[in-house]
Amino acid sequence: MYYEIRTYRIKTGAVPAYLKLVQEEGIALQQKHLGTLIGYFYSEIGPLNQIVHIWAYSSLDEREERRQRLANDPAWIAFAPKIQALLEEMESKIMKPAAFSPLQ
Repeated sequence: MYYEIRTYRIKTGAVPAYLKLVQEEGIALQQKHLGTLIGYFYSEIGPLNQIVHIWAYSSLDEREERRQRLANDPAWIAFAPKIQALLEEMESKIMKPAAFSPLQ
């Protein structure tokens, strides 16, 4: 299993607006195409104005196929600029669990 950890730094004060947009429009589109959502978080202590969401994929090829389907969805194409306007930075990491990790 591969885990994609996406971290976004949101403009100061815009986290509630970002979360509202994702909850009302974005998450259904993402789950439709991306599949297994492990979790969706926002920072409370430490570096503020951060959103972290984690997705699971059986392979890197599956991830690429699913992300391409999302990118090509007309509803996502219409939605993405709404949240992109609230972003300052984006980071994506691909992680593999250790053999003893509870998440495999």
